[in-house]
Amino acid sequence: MAEVQTAEPRGKKKGKLHKKKRIAVRVDMTPMVDVMFLLLTFYMLTTAFSLPQTMEINLPPGDSKVEVAASNLMTLRVVPDGTIYWNIGTDLPQKVSWQDFHKLIVEKNQANPRLITLIKVDRKAKYHDMVDIIDQLNIANVTRFSIAPMTDEDQKILAKVGA
Repeated sequence: MAEVQTAEPRGKKKGKLHKKKRIAVRVDMTPMVDVMFLLLTFYMLTTAFSLPQTMEINLPPGDSKVEVAASNLMTLRVVPDGTIYWNIGTDLPQKVSWQDFHKLIVEKNQANPRLITLIKVDRKAKYHDMVDIIDQLNIANVTRFSIAPMTDEDQKILAKVGA
């Protein structure tokens, strides 16, 4: 482990004092390195690696255009303060609270199994609002949804409602 080398004291020669030899201290680092690698191996083998949580999104080809009947399209609009407005087809948007949102989605999708949900989030809204909506759609087993940017026309429609 550690070793101290001492020199034998020398006597006086012809009236002169000799300096004592320096004591050499040598620390053997081998056991500490062994323990370090043992701990490193232990932590590497016992640590559970977390997998990234992702959602698979299938995107259509860029040049494809899909026509959807207005009665089969539910539009969700999220304004910057996090308020959600919904409408089906060309109806005026209605405000829905976050507590009633899940119930609304389940009810509308059971009434119309071919319903497609279009999510439009304002640029100034928080990103986590969109993620929360997509999570609620997944919980409700809604697999047919799309994300689109909110346009000026959407802003005008929301202004009619008072948003």
